[in-house]
Amino acid sequence: MISNYNIHPEVKIKGKDAGCFAGWDSIVIQLNNEIFKNTNPKKVIAIEYYQGLNESEIFNSLIRKLDADAVFDASEALLPEDEIRKITFPDVTDDRIFGFITRLSIGDFQNSEKTEALRAKIQAIEKGTILIYGSGAAKVYPDPDLLVYADMARWEIQKRMRRNEVSNLGVTNYQESFESQYKRAYFVDWRVCDRLKKEIMNSWDFILDTNVAHHPVMITADAFSEGMKQAVNQPFSVVPYFDAGPWGGQWMKKTFDLDRSIENYAWCFNCVPEENSLFLRFGENRFETPSINLVFTKPVELLGLPVYGRFGDEFPIRFDFLDTIGGGNLSLQVHPLTEYIQEKFGMNYTQDESYYILEAEAEASVYLGLQEGVDSDQMISDLKEAQNGTVEFDASAYIQNWPAKKHDHFLIPGGTIHCSAKGCMVLEISATPYIFTFKLWDWGRLGMDGNPRPINIEHGIQNIQWDRTENWVHNNLVNRTEELGKGDGWREEKTGLHELEFIETRRHWFTEKVHHNTNDGVNVLALVEGKEVIVESPAGSFDPFVVHFAETFIVPATVGEYTIRPYGESEGKEYATVKAYVRVNA
Repeated sequence: MISNYNIHPEVKIKGKDAGCFAGWDSIVIQLNNEIFKNTNPKKVIAIEYYQGLNESEIFNSLIRKLDADAVFDASEALLPEDEIRKITFPDVTDDRIFGFITRLSIGDFQNSEKTEALRAKIQAIEKGTILIYGSGAAKVYPDPDLLVYADMARWEIQKRMRRNEVSNLGVTNYQESFESQYKRAYFVDWRVCDRLKKEIMNSWDFILDTNVAHHPVMITADAFSEGMKQAVNQPFSVVPYFDAGPWGGQWMKKTFDLDRSIENYAWCFNCVPEENSLFLRFGENRFETPSINLVFTKPVELLGLPVYGRFGDEFPIRFDFLDTIGGGNLSLQVHPLTEYIQEKFGMNYTQDESYYILEAEAEASVYLGLQEGVDSDQMISDLKEAQNGTVEFDASAYIQNWPAKKHDHFLIPGGTIHCSAKGCMVLEISATPYIFTFKLWDWGRLGMDGNPRPINIEHGIQNIQWDRTENWVHNNLVNRTEELGKGDGWREEKTGLHELEFIETRRHWFTEKVHHNTNDGVNVLALVEGKEVIVESPAGSFDPFVVHFAETFIVPATVGEYTIRPYGESEGKEYATVKAYVRVNA
């Protein structure tokens, strides 16, 4: 089978090819030229680092080759590691998985006396080129003559963590477990780095991409700004990434023509802008930037004013895939209620979600809600005994199991016990806080690392809504489909989500062109039936955008009107898209 699924989607940026530089030699020449052009007797160059960079590569290939008379390492201003661990402990916690969203900034990681001393050394130099580099460099010297921002994509950081190649911010812990490093990064490092990034975005001169080892790309601030402007005025896809898991299946591997040597693919994160990347194409060069940068730089244009007013510069909608075809059951789980996630973890909203069934085997099913008349005390006791290895938890005795077929839609507001069973290809449509899954039972299996996966019964039992039993679930959460309208060659249906959730979904079936409007709110869509479609602007305000089966794409609020129609050889077949957006009055 030849797949047309695009695993490397790009936004082609027009008119800014000259502002992109590929390879260390080209980057060094460009920065040295910038230094030379500045005729001031004294000039300060700052290179700010995001967490997770290969610092030795940057030092040897860039720092050492720049025409600097004095070089300073911003890490000299950091607190000792034991102090950093102490101030971050309330956020990192001693929990295996969960922490608290930090309120710290990079200044809290720095010793004020050391920072002042380092700044004084730079200020005392009267002539020449002074270079300061590292995390916090822009805070040590806040108004440099030239500011380079070395950015990094979160998925690449995670891969480096798994290979024990990088440490967290201000600590030397590259040999720690991936779990430990990821938790510290998610709750602390990335929040700290993002706060500084947003503070200095309007001041940087160049942005450096070193996601591919030894193949760096750098763009000017003007090229970056234009790239963000062009991206937010057209439909686009972020870069999907695929990962294996203990329950992972084989459908994505076959359908998307992925690496056959990988044991399975459990997840595909195909619209999680906080973690996905955005590829910008400048002529022959591809520049990778965290897609959250688009949210930071163009929040109103991307999200729409009502959504921005509610969520700020956060992207609240998440699409991802869960593949259990040829795999196993997901862990039996529950997500926190809103007040719980706010109090315990510092998140503003919770992980309400839904399962849209993209494909299903004959015996596929979804666990959702409780059986009628469940004894909650007995169920909790059985879960704890299963966690201790005494018995296996009998999920069928407590949890309702629903047959699942293609295009079913199961709604899962926080507090509802659930999991996909084997045989399902799930398009998960949810709110963005994506790591707050309280596992209650994992079917007695081990993780990919050979160790037991974390079980979170104590968190889970404080969130299970015991009244969400079979009848309530059937009436509220299973295939709540309502036809809203139809015309020549199309019909529109409402498929969810539940009134407790802030996301609304619409499914369009069509053989002809369908008209859409963002209505001042970001749209996220996936093609769930049909080989490929084309997205167009009635006013010609963006280039036609082709979408293939199962691909997810974002339509920024600023786009307004757009159309979707079958593309290529349709053969009279019916196509379908699922669209998600934020209910403004939810």
